[in-house]
Amino acid sequence: MEAAIIADRAEFVDALHLLRKGHVLVRTGEAVGGCVLDGAIVYRSYPTLKQYGLIDEFDNPQGFPNASYYRLTPRGREFAERACSAWRSKPVWQRLAVRLTG
Repeated sequence: MEAAIIADRAEFVDALHLLRKGHVLVRTGEAVGGCVLDGAIVYRSYPTLKQYGLIDEFDNPQGFPNASYYRLTPRGREFAERACSAWRSKPVWQRLAVRLTG
């Protein structure tokens, strides 16, 4: 397995934060913008979340046909706790710099 690169660290942490709160990532296709989390498009984080085993697909019989639904795995929940805590411990200027540069 090739190591995944976190293309947008702020989006990645935001996704972990929302998934940790119980939100579900919905994937409707392969194209950029094919993943949505809490109404926002997830542009770059899906492959990394999936490759590291942080999210796993689950069956959603009430969902839309041809859509895939993902939530945190136990490993993902532990990782999200650590990542979100580390993110909050950074000074505001560093978090802003990451948001601006990816």
